[in-house]
Amino acid sequence: MNREKMMAAMLELIRRTSAYLPPDVEGVLAAKQTMEAEGSKADLALRLVLQNIGLAKKLSAPICQDTGTINFFIKTPIGFDQLALQEIGCDAVVEATRLGYLRQNSVDSLTGRNTGNNLGAGSPAFHFHQHRQEHVDVRLILKGGGCENMSAQYSLPTTIQGKRFDRDLEGVRGVVLDSVWQAQGKGCGPGFLGVCIGGDRAMGYEFAKEQLLRTVEDVNPVPELAQLEARLMKECNELNIGPMGFGGKLTVGGVKIGARNRLPASFFVTVAYMCWAYRRRGMILDQEGSIQEWLYTGEHEFDGERDVRPMEVRFERGRGVISLDTPLQPDEIQRLQAGDVVLLNGVVYTGRDEVHKYLFKGGDLSVLQGGVIYHCGPVVLEENGAYRVLAAGPTTSIREEPYQADIIGRYGIKAVIGKGGMGAKTLEACQRHGCVYLHAIGGAAQVYAQCVQEVKGVDLKEKFGSPEAVWHLVVKDFPAIVTMDAHGQSLHAQVAEQSKEELAGVLKPAGGKVQLMLD
Repeated sequence: MNREKMMAAMLELIRRTSAYLPPDVEGVLAAKQTMEAEGSKADLALRLVLQNIGLAKKLSAPICQDTGTINFFIKTPIGFDQLALQEIGCDAVVEATRLGYLRQNSVDSLTGRNTGNNLGAGSPAFHFHQHRQEHVDVRLILKGGGCENMSAQYSLPTTIQGKRFDRDLEGVRGVVLDSVWQAQGKGCGPGFLGVCIGGDRAMGYEFAKEQLLRTVEDVNPVPELAQLEARLMKECNELNIGPMGFGGKLTVGGVKIGARNRLPASFFVTVAYMCWAYRRRGMILDQEGSIQEWLYTGEHEFDGERDVRPMEVRFERGRGVISLDTPLQPDEIQRLQAGDVVLLNGVVYTGRDEVHKYLFKGGDLSVLQGGVIYHCGPVVLEENGAYRVLAAGPTTSIREEPYQADIIGRYGIKAVIGKGGMGAKTLEACQRHGCVYLHAIGGAAQVYAQCVQEVKGVDLKEKFGSPEAVWHLVVKDFPAIVTMDAHGQSLHAQVAEQSKEELAGVLKPAGGKVQLMLD
């Protein structure tokens, strides 16, 4: 093995995985965007997603600021030094983090300390196998925390909406549909599903995630599973959850199912939920480390030489778009209604899990008074004493539900920006204190990075690490949708209730076997 060659190949694999969405995934999103109602929130979300994909390619920058868990799936010839390859992989991860291809994402679970280089116990994750081939097959999946949190495991039999689902494929169908309904827009939908039927609990999650190595167009070689995949694709999209949970036709872009033998006492069904930023790449290497072939590419694959021109989503003020400048005024907040599209200008303050817990437990950050909190952990590089934001999309807001109402009241917060919506406590606090929840488009890290004009300062960086720090960002024309207003209206709650009725209809009939047939 040539260490220099292998290191360069692994680093390039990470860069491409972080910046370039696979053509099969991009193709699904582009094709389905044309099916959404023109001017709808689903249409807007997918157009911004496609713009973000183009920007990430053009800039060779992370598609999403959450570069997620780093999952390597590697097959090597018998006798190949896997330990040496793992060391090289770790070195490549450190270098990729330094260059900004990866966010600093590895946190010690006992101390809460961010390692700063993405190394630590179990980080990155390596899945090694041997094969009777002469080449090395390396594949990488970057799976963000928002979609990972929406992954689920069920034990059959179980009951969903008063209907019992047994240990059969109809039971599998029922729990997969329920997992999609539970996710709503929290996992940066539209989602892609990897499913494992059987195995033990640990095997179920690992094998479900391995299903995400299959391409979108791949047809399952097991006829029963191929039929189930097709049926679930149709029925998931009949739930009308839509992109980001805004309602719409594209809720799921792919379903891939595998099966493992199980114990007689257990029947687990595990769903690995992947967001639209479905980042997977692969390469075939010779044993020295020279790249022989790139995997998950297509004839229109960006190769670093073509001029990529991202589509541009234009917003016209006064035509259904409201321009707001910070500090936001109470009368402006009261005029906003759920469903309004806004362009935000001025200073916003990032704040994620650690900051919310810190403030809830008595910490103080007076700079937030009357301000705007952005649920975001950006990728930020320090260059010549100044900060540059490389990626800055929203994180899933529901994690802050235990804290948010208290912080809104304590600091007079005028707007909370995030994705996926929040719960009843936050909605009530918005109504009581005159605040709104603004939904930014999940995963659109490059769109939002372009909106950042300046980093004015940072708090708590040394305490919590870069992703969890409070960055003071000056933004211009930052697009978002009001999904919770100060009058008690919640767009996400309305979609969830409507899709619950759709789910009840899809789950019928309640009794007996249902034949799994293609429509």
